Amino acid sequence: MEETLTQLFAFIKEIDKEKLIGRQTYLTDGMRKENDAEHAWHMAVMVLLFSEFANEKIDVLRTISMLLIHDIVEIDAGDTYAYDEEAKKTQKEREQKAADRIFGLLTKNRGTFLMELWKEFEAGETPEAKFARTMDNLQPLFLNACTEGKAWMEHGVSLDQILKRNDRTAEGSEVLWNYAKKHWIEPNLEKGRIQRGKDL
Repeated sequence: MEETLTQLFAFIKEIDKEKLIGRQTYLTDGMRKENDAEHAWHMAVMVLLFSEFANEKIDVLRTISMLLIHDIVEIDAGDTYAYDEEAKKTQKEREQKAADRIFGLLTKNRGTFLMELWKEFEAGETPEAKFARTMDNLQPLFLNACTEGKAWMEHGVSLDQILKRNDRTAEGSEVLWNYAKKHWIEPNLEKGRIQRGKDL
């Protein structure tokens, strides 16, 4: 038992590095950008509160578990900004290599469990993965809306880019995606914080 606990705490120490991985989205006060761990916590709470709006019935614990571990790979791979097309070209390779190393720090059973959760999220095919990916897309949209489009304006983000990024967001929850368009995207588009492209 002692050896198992030592290994588990070594893994917990390793994933503490997720707190050091910066993202491009600002916190609601607009003073600094969030980190990966804050992003994961925020989405976990969102699942607890918004699961009733999923298109299909979901296993809440499995969905939260996916969101808590899906960005652990960024400890090695780094955060790939949603609109960085160049970085996206190597993202899958970088993240798979990171998943192999990090989840490999655990026993086979535990490591396989986390790897399967991560792969399920990446595939985005199950009801839980679809809803988890919806949360992963909506949370930064929400923070951008709260900060009056601060990160969008810094990066010159266009409506086309946002729509492309969110082309599957409605698969997890049409209700939440429609709400986001109406309350976060359209107002910021009208105020010029999002560059114009095709219509919603």
